[in-house]
Amino acid sequence: MSLLQVKGVTKSFGAIKVLSGVDLIIEAGTVTGLVGDNGAGKSTLMKTITGIYAVDEGEILLSGEVINGLSPGARRQKGIEMIYQDLALAKQQDVAANIFLGREPVKRAFGILPGYVDKAKMDTEAQKMIDRLGARIPSIHRPVGMFSGGQQQTVAIARALTFNPKLVIMDEPTAALAVREVESVLKLIRQLRDEGIAVVLISHRLNDVFEVTDRIVVLRQGRIEADLPTQKTQMREVVSYIVGAH
Repeated sequence: MSLLQVKGVTKSFGAIKVLSGVDLIIEAGTVTGLVGDNGAGKSTLMKTITGIYAVDEGEILLSGEVINGLSPGARRQKGIEMIYQDLALAKQQDVAANIFLGREPVKRAFGILPGYVDKAKMDTEAQKMIDRLGARIPSIHRPVGMFSGGQQQTVAIARALTFNPKLVIMDEPTAALAVREVESVLKLIRQLRDEGIAVVLISHRLNDVFEVTDRIVVLRQGRIEADLPTQKTQMREVVSYIVGAH
């Protein structure tokens, strides 16, 4: 059974139809590149999957279960995570505070409420997650705003992993990163795949898409224009589908 199935999904905003009968299948433990020009509908499609937008028509299934009516929080609990391009990090807070933001473990002395945040546990668990990723973070006690773009991506991925996701959607994770940092992020994506987690990589950087994906899905004017095995296609073919010249 496929992990995620998108069946005939349509979405309009007023008179503008952004998605037109989209069909998409995501398998566990694979990396799917989602590419297309600005306005192709990539972000809208992902937001229908995460539950930010309700679909007008069609179904979205996770492990065979229809999740159309579920809230974003409920879909997160079922294993869907999205890391947005702006990362949504609290730049003045340290690594542990960001990883556990809004879910801080609480320690209660003698069972008395309300208790207090267990910072020691947060630090221990945060360090374990960073170690699991094999990432180079100078100190989990530094504000994440002091980190490089690649290191901030690492913190965002670590935060996503604490929810035990089945699917991680990443929106332009390598944009504006230096070459060395790009390779670090791609390495993390491969690691997620190796752990059996499905990844959808939204990116305009086709070199990165070809480097790390198993298949490439081209979205054009709200429709799936192509769904190609990465190893059996070339960049010029993908570009031709993106611009509608195929």
